[in-house]
Amino acid sequence: MNSSPFQKGLEWIYQNFKKNTATMLVVTGTLGWALSSIAQIGAVLINPKIPKEQKSFLVPQEFLDAVVNIGSFFLVTQCTKKIVSKMASTGKIAPQKVRDYLNKNKDLYGDKIGKLSLDLDEVIKNDHKFPTDSYYAYKNLATTVGTIGASILSSNIITPVVRNSMASDMQKKYLNNRPQPSNGMKI
Repeated sequence: MNSSPFQKGLEWIYQNFKKNTATMLVVTGTLGWALSSIAQIGAVLINPKIPKEQKSFLVPQEFLDAVVNIGSFFLVTQCTKKIVSKMASTGKIAPQKVRDYLNKNKDLYGDKIGKLSLDLDEVIKNDHKFPTDSYYAYKNLATTVGTIGASILSSNIITPVVRNSMASDMQKKYLNNRPQPSNGMKI
């Protein structure tokens, strides 16, 4: 049976993100911020009701907003995803089946649990009795929840604080550098 390009695309997405939903969230969130930023800048540029003088201020401000939005979102979510993933792969956080297995095999893993030297992804390659399904399901859930929390923190707290601070500085510079009226009054 011949698949359409759309079906092939969906299959590719599924195969690449089924075990790592957090990465999909980081990628789609970053793309979403980028596309909305492009749309916002484009709207300012093509809006005939916005005077050219205002556009000269608004376009750089929107571009700066885009950099802050995208950068903050990507950095915070990606770092959180990596930290939570590392915690899961060292056994620092793990489902009960994995904890029980590691405790049952203390001679192999006991002193390594929670330390950077333990990588459960590598253990799985050599230990065929390891509860792989439980581990991967938990790791995927933990990184996804961590990424969602990080995206909320980034989008609703970090980004607005940074963006507002930068916009305020930019507005002050703009107001100080714009031409003053000839009658001597400051605006």
